[in-house]
Amino acid sequence: MALSDCRIIELPKIHDPRGNLSFIEGERHIPFNIKRVYYLYDVPGGAERGSHAHKTAHTFIIAISGSFDVILDDGFATQRYHLNRSYYGIYICPLTWRRLDNFSSGAVCLSLASHYFDPEDYIRDYNEFIAIVRSRNREFNP
Repeated sequence: MALSDCRIIELPKIHDPRGNLSFIEGERHIPFNIKRVYYLYDVPGGAERGSHAHKTAHTFIIAISGSFDVILDDGFATQRYHLNRSYYGIYICPLTWRRLDNFSSGAVCLSLASHYFDPEDYIRDYNEFIAIVRSRNREFNP
């Protein structure tokens, strides 16, 4: 997978004078079935979250409230995305390093994952991540 496989996905938005509504359907709006939902909140100013990659899990991240930045890295290039609307999010494919920062006060980050929690699926050491993606790239691009 490459950074170009990750992308912003706009979700359905139903306008109503009483308040808007958005929804997400796995394998319809996002390219995987949802197995896990988790969220970050009360992130202190200046703190970073993430700083890992998944070997096989796909992720979709939304700023449900407030805003924050998602920095994606495929081992060759990086891209920063600013999330600040609850009707779109960023799809992150496996073997993409992610880091979240620049949280606004009261920000809530919702994450949807394709897999149940498995500590073996995490790559938490950046140097290990680089070694894995570069060796896979050599396999596919000799």
